[in-house]
Amino acid sequence: MALEALGVAPLYQGPDINRMKLTAEPSKKPASLLKPLVPSKSKLTTIEAKRVMSVLDETIHKVELVTLLSYMASNYETLEGVLGQDIMKAVSEHEDLCRSLLDTVIYLQDKERRLQEEEEYKEEGWFRDRILSIELQKSSLPPLMQQIKESTKDTLRLLLNNPQAVRLLQTYTPSRSAEAQNFIDCLIELRGFLFEKLLTGPVEARDKSQFIQDINRRNRRNQGIIDTLENELVASVKNRDAEVEKENFVIQELKNHLHQVLKLSENSLLRTKQEAKKQQKADFRASQARVAKIQQELLMLRSQYHNLVVENREAEQALRKKKYRVETEIENWIQKYDMEMGEKQEEYEKLDIIHKEEKVQLEELQQKHDVLVEEFSQIRAKREVNAKKRLEAEQEMLRMVRAATLIQALWRGYLVRSMLKSRKKKRSKSKGRIKEKGKAKAKGKGKAKK
Repeated sequence: MALEALGVAPLYQGPDINRMKLTAEPSKKPASLLKPLVPSKSKLTTIEAKRVMSVLDETIHKVELVTLLSYMASNYETLEGVLGQDIMKAVSEHEDLCRSLLDTVIYLQDKERRLQEEEEYKEEGWFRDRILSIELQKSSLPPLMQQIKESTKDTLRLLLNNPQAVRLLQTYTPSRSAEAQNFIDCLIELRGFLFEKLLTGPVEARDKSQFIQDINRRNRRNQGIIDTLENELVASVKNRDAEVEKENFVIQELKNHLHQVLKLSENSLLRTKQEAKKQQKADFRASQARVAKIQQELLMLRSQYHNLVVENREAEQALRKKKYRVETEIENWIQKYDMEMGEKQEEYEKLDIIHKEEKVQLEELQQKHDVLVEEFSQIRAKREVNAKKRLEAEQEMLRMVRAATLIQALWRGYLVRSMLKSRKKKRSKSKGRIKEKGKAKAKGKGKAKK
């Protein structure tokens, strides 16, 4: 919420305040009197409490950075080389959005003020048209405010990602405005209250409430005593007023007496004035004598001044002649310098023409060199492609040779095995034939015997 409130119109900045530690600050009052109010713990123990305090500390830090945005926008050229182009570009866009929003708001306020002045024509059609146009323009403000919020978040994200830029920005910034410092002080005070609340346990809170109730009872009792003392004070004030009236009566009598004394002193004053007039006349005569004497001295000094002028005039003429000689020498030196510089200028122009011609030749050679480099790169690329193709062809040939060798070996093995099988079959057939012949012979012999 704080970032959204400050995102529309950033305040002017000041030096960064130190981040507060997560410890309780000791009180300057006696510990025995404030013991029920001081938490027993000085550090946060639970993770939830630490997270709450870290979120609040991060919010305070972000608010401090937001208060620096207007200074960054007003000193764009100074901080551009320090913070970088990305941060300054985001700040510039944010400033443009803020200005457009402020201009729109001022324009709408001016229109509304004019409509209020012309409220007597509110039944007219043009009056209603103006009201509708103002409402339409107001409807465009929320998207613009949303853009400003997003721009503020983006700028803060860039600053938080660059801690070194934040430190440099804090060294360059002047003192913060009273409004921004007051807002940050309020956040720090809220942090103190929240920190004390998180340090206080349920038992301590109950003891604290009991202690506050005791203090309230004491306060009520002391208030009764104060009321009694105030009544006594009123009575004493009345007595004092009576005494003052008496003293005023005495003072009035003294004033009357003083008036009579003044009347008596007027006569003495008249006598004193007469004596003063006589003294004034005597002083006037003495001053006239002194004026005459001073005039004579003035005439003598004027004659001395005239004599000194005549004496110094000769010295002035001698110095004028010396000055004329020096000026002529200076003019001669200047003419000589102009001549030499003219010669140097002509030499420089010739060298410049030669330099331009050589530069043109260098550009032509550079173009030729670029063409040759490009052709060389193409030739080298072709050679690399040919070498790759040749290598692939050789590898393919090796694979084909290996495959052919393997096929030949397998075929030879197959031929050998087939030949061996055929030989075995022939042998088995020949043995069978021999056995059949033997059996036939045996049968023939048997028949013959029979």
